[in-house]
Amino acid sequence: MAEVISVAELNSRVSELFSKSPNLNDIWVSGEISGLKKYPSGYYFVLKDSSSAINSAMFKSALGRLNFEPTENMKIRAFGRVGLYVPQGRYQFIVEVMEKSGLGDRYLAFEALKKKLDEEGLFDPSHKRKLPLYPRRIGVVTSQSGAVIHDIITTSASRYTADILLAPAMVQGDGAAESIVAGIQLLNKAGVDVIIVGRGGGSIEDLWAFNEEIVARAIYNSKVPIVSAVGHETDFTIADFVADVRAPTPTGAAAIILRDKSEIRSELQSYTTRLNRAMSAVLEGMKHSFDILDSRLGPQKALDDLNLRSMMLEDLSKTADSSLMAALNAVKMQYNALDARLMPSRALEDIDSLRETVEASLDRIKLGSKHLMEMESSRFDTIADRPEKAITTIVKQATDALASDSKQLEGLNPSNVLTRGYSMVTDRTGKVLTSVEKINVGDSIVIRLRDGNAEAGITKKEMKK
Repeated sequence: MAEVISVAELNSRVSELFSKSPNLNDIWVSGEISGLKKYPSGYYFVLKDSSSAINSAMFKSALGRLNFEPTENMKIRAFGRVGLYVPQGRYQFIVEVMEKSGLGDRYLAFEALKKKLDEEGLFDPSHKRKLPLYPRRIGVVTSQSGAVIHDIITTSASRYTADILLAPAMVQGDGAAESIVAGIQLLNKAGVDVIIVGRGGGSIEDLWAFNEEIVARAIYNSKVPIVSAVGHETDFTIADFVADVRAPTPTGAAAIILRDKSEIRSELQSYTTRLNRAMSAVLEGMKHSFDILDSRLGPQKALDDLNLRSMMLEDLSKTADSSLMAALNAVKMQYNALDARLMPSRALEDIDSLRETVEASLDRIKLGSKHLMEMESSRFDTIADRPEKAITTIVKQATDALASDSKQLEGLNPSNVLTRGYSMVTDRTGKVLTSVEKINVGDSIVIRLRDGNAEAGITKKEMKK
């Protein structure tokens, strides 16, 4: 019967074989550092090339031989041996000496693409869009079996409520970049408010899909804001630079997009307090104004004010009546004087005087020679007709003048002017106001109309230019 051994015995035998094989000891291996981690016990990383990789370790006892600090994506030459970690049956390359040999191909490709897209403006801050304050639908592009989607759902439970739509995508390996692009485009069509693109941590190879140019351009061309949540806080990808917001982790992305419920509650309480204070201030101001109005509008106050205004109105009425009577008397005196000048008896006296003058002229003519009378008889006849015509003309002119003056005088009568729609404006003392210069804003005026008086206040005046 064949020997039966334990797993530990098997791993121990393999480890012994590794240690005795000259092909696996004291050898130089070239490759690129990936997934570098530093612990008190030493460095742990993956040494890889374009087609293969091996877990590697450089323990604390060998670190004294280092004259540089290993970094991610650094190309090195490592001298050491192959060993087996018996508890887990995992073989690894134990590095005793490490030398730099340049930057890794992946890192160079990363920097070249980063420079290209930056020059095209894909990283320009002016293109960054603000995240919605209260999104209703959040899209997530990630693996449906990974921890990212579960972390996002768990984090969102304690925050502002929103629907979460998952667009399952490959996040590592061949075809991952195309799968991520398809997820972004699908969620844009679904009408989400914001998109999270992400995955958990890993080496640069694991995260390489998020360094692909097609993914960067899909993020840039998205119609809705995108939050990049790739790897750990120390991991940076091209997607982080193009995205509108970079989150340190997928959990951090959910915390950035969705506000904490307690924070919203506290903010609402603050707004409520401020609103109550503002309302109290407004009500107090209104109460103060009401008290002032109430004191002004009390029954006794209103009665006193009414009596005072009645007395003022009586005084104004008396003043207006006196002013009007004075104006009417002045007009009457002018009318009488004009009437005296235009009386018919006065006109007849003028006519008789003129007639006497004409008759005297006739007597002088009769004293002339008969011969002259005969010679100028025709002329005399003409002259004889002139007194009658003159008398007629004088009477007509006097009559027309009397009628015109009477009509003018009647038109000047204030009472008749008021009946035609005009009004007479005086100040409170009854003085007639004929110019805007005599009026000031705030003055009180009295407007006399056909059937009564009205009092008004001047709020605006304008001079003719």
